[in-house]
Amino acid sequence: MSILKRGMKGVPVKRLQEKLGITADGDFGPGTEKAVKEYQAAGGLAVDGIAGPDTFTHMGLFELVLLRRGSRGAAVKKLQEGLGIGADGIFGGGTEKSVKAFQEKNGLVADGLAGPATLAALDTFEEVTAAVVEKATVQPDEEHFEEEPMPEVEGTSVVKRAAEAVKDAVADAVTPDAPAVAEAAEPQKKSVWQKVTGWFG
Repeated sequence: MSILKRGMKGVPVKRLQEKLGITADGDFGPGTEKAVKEYQAAGGLAVDGIAGPDTFTHMGLFELVLLRRGSRGAAVKKLQEGLGIGADGIFGGGTEKSVKAFQEKNGLVADGLAGPATLAALDTFEEVTAAVVEKATVQPDEEHFEEEPMPEVEGTSVVKRAAEAVKDAVADAVTPDAPAVAEAAEPQKKSVWQKVTGWFG
């Protein structure tokens, strides 16, 4: 599930830490957990020290929002409203089916994962722009966070689908006013979620 919690490492953790205003070393330790809890308490969110879709949207980190089967909360409800289905805030089989149908209709990779590329195509997520989709890829100054190999996820279909979804959606979103987005469509770009220790499993 697209959450960040103690023990995880990677670019998403670095982005979260930067937003929290703490040392951004890409390692989710006790200090990061404490900062997340304090942020959640101040923002009226569920205080569990785990950064998930609702915490990300509240912080404006829309590039880290990735909804999939099993996800719950306000972000899922917003997704369901955008899809025009029953909005109970629980991402189950019915929501996954609707996401796939929406993706097929809009020329996206139909994997049932609602990340920035899919959310950008929904009316209910106006905050998710082409620029946000571009930010969902690892930036040049973040490459050093991606150096260690992760054999447990390399070559998996989940990784490939996530990377392809971002790449394809960014290519579709290219406009004359967004040269930076065009660069994001290059094959070497990777989803920020592609190599997060502890996430895939």
